[in-house]
Amino acid sequence: MKTTVNFYQFRDWFEKNRPNNFSYDGLIALWEMIEEYENSTGEEIDYDPVGLCSEYSEYEDIEEFWNDYDKEDYPDEQSIMDATYYWAFGHDRFIIQQF
Repeated sequence: MKTTVNFYQFRDWFEKNRPNNFSYDGLIALWEMIEEYENSTGEEIDYDPVGLCSEYSEYEDIEEFWNDYDKEDYPDEQSIMDATYYWAFGHDRFIIQQF
């Protein structure tokens, strides 16, 4: 059984249940990232918002990322992209698949 959701349902769930996981712009970026994946692979993603919260993290900038990951191991954007899925948006913001 699958549930199809539109962006507004997606956004509303996060705003109601997990308001601190992603910013509004982060939710747009996460939605676009998932849609791009589905369109490029032809594979539908199961809607699991709790799973998305544990699998992906949003960072305001690389300095915030370094609070969770070692700066020496990941000194720049390219090193992060080499390690995991990385989706940039806004000025310096990005979402990664946690690793």
